[in-house]
Amino acid sequence: MAVTSIDIDPVELKQAKELAGTTSNRETVDLALRTLIAVRRQPAAVERIIGRRFGADQIDSPTITPPATTVPSGSTPRRPAARGTSSGR
Repeated sequence: MAVTSIDIDPVELKQAKELAGTTSNRETVDLALRTLIAVRRQPAAVERIIGRRFGADQIDSPTITPPATTVPSGSTPRRPAARGTSSGR
C-alpha cells in the first residue's frame, strides 16, 4: 500500500466521518475512495445490463409456484429473520 501525504479540510473530514460512521481518518478516506469508484462504475454496469440479450428459452419462461405451507390452526405464519439478526431465541 502506498503512503501518501495529502491535505484534507478538517471540517469536511469530520463531517465525512460522522456520515460514514468511521472512526479513523484512514478508514474514512478508504471508504470515500471505494465509494467514488463504485459510483463512477455504476453507469457502465447499468449499460451492460440494458444491453444484455436473452435467448428465446429465457423469455416468457413459465412461472414456478412455490408449494403451499400449512400453518397450524390458531397460529400465524412466521417471517424469516433478516440476515445478520437473531431471532431472540
